[in-house]
Amino acid sequence: MDNKFYNRVGGDRISSRQIDELIGLARGLAADGTINKAEVEFLQKWLAANAEISNQPIIRTLYRRVNEILDDGVLDSDEHSELLDTLNSFSNRDFELGEVLKPTTLPLCDPAPTLTFSGRQYCFTGTFNFGQRKHCERAIADRGGAAGNLTQKTDVLVIGAYATESWKHSSFGDKIVKATAWRDQGLPISIVTESHWVRFL
Repeated sequence: MDNKFYNRVGGDRISSRQIDELIGLARGLAADGTINKAEVEFLQKWLAANAEISNQPIIRTLYRRVNEILDDGVLDSDEHSELLDTLNSFSNRDFELGEVLKPTTLPLCDPAPTLTFSGRQYCFTGTFNFGQRKHCERAIADRGGAAGNLTQKTDVLVIGAYATESWKHSSFGDKIVKATAWRDQGLPISIVTESHWVRFL
C-alpha cells in the first residue's frame, strides 16, 4: 500500500495531521525570530516528504517557494523576512489556506483599478503565489514598468495572496499602512491584491 492509496482513503485525516505537524514545525523554526539556511533545508525535506500526498495548496506553494529560495544557495534578507512572516503567520493558525484574504480586511482600492505597466512604478509586499518577489518584479520589467521599494512615486502596491489577518503586525504591514496614509493624503497610489494584478499580466 503506497502513500497515494492512503491519501485517497483517508485524505482528510492525513491533511489535517500534516497541517498540525507543519504548524508545530513553523512555530519551532520561527520561535527565535530568525531562520538560517540549515533550517530552510530541514523545512524543504519535510515539505518534499509531504507535498506528494497533500491536497493543501499551502504545502505545495511553500514547497515551491523554499525550492526557489535554495536554488541559488543564498538566503537573502528579502527571502528571510518573507519566509519568517509566512512561518509566523502559519504557526499562529492565522493563515488563509490557499485563499486570498477577504478584501474587507485589507485597505484595497474599491473599485479595483485597471492596471497598465509601461512607465508605471510597482511595489510588492507579502508572500506571493506567483513566485518570489524578484519574479513578480521581473514580470513588471518585461512589460515596460519598474518595481522596487515603496516611495511616494509608487503607482501600485500589490499585496501577496498569502496575506494574513494579522497583516498590520507583520513586517509587510508597514508598507500597507504607509501606502494607505499616502493615498488618504491624495497621492494617486493604488492598492490591489495579487489575484487582481495577475489578471492584467
